[in-house]
Amino acid sequence: MPPYILCDAAVDLVLRNEGLNQPGEWPGGASGITLGYGYDLGYISQQRFLADWGSILFVSEMRRLNRAVGKVGKEAAEVAPQFKEIHITKSQALEIFLARSVPRYWGMTCVAFPRVALLPSHVQGALFSLVYNRGGSMTGERRREMRAIQKAVASKDTEEIARQIRSMKRLWIGQGLDGLLTRREEEACLVEMA
Repeated sequence: MPPYILCDAAVDLVLRNEGLNQPGEWPGGASGITLGYGYDLGYISQQRFLADWGSILFVSEMRRLNRAVGKVGKEAAEVAPQFKEIHITKSQALEIFLARSVPRYWGMTCVAFPRVALLPSHVQGALFSLVYNRGGSMTGERRREMRAIQKAVASKDTEEIARQIRSMKRLWIGQGLDGLLTRREEEACLVEMA
């Protein structure tokens, strides 16, 4: 995996947009129980959860939260109230984000956009944010901009990368997900800063 250069602006963008999630407050949609800065228990294995959070949380908290692993949507919403008294601190969340999530999602970003490490750090950061939020899949109509970005990354066309990130807004207009519209705009602007 190529080394990553996440500029401060990219880290700030991700942390601000993810927010500090608490396990007793289900974020909605297709999300699972989410801890810290976007660490979604619905999309990880029990082994990964243990490796990432085992030295941070109490054994009793780990045991309880383990029941939420793999649950998303309505299932996650139903179990969220069980975790109201478990609190993730900002320092715990930041530790996991920097030590565990950033390397993992940088790897996913490199798989999704193989030449990303050749681009300026602001562009790398914007694409990292995009993959952190949406994953790296290239399959289906909802991923057409992701495929176009993949081609633009290969040709180092940062103008096209920004244009395709903005084009993605089509997926969330009128859906009550204005935070995603704002995030895509911030990512496009970050690309244009390069």
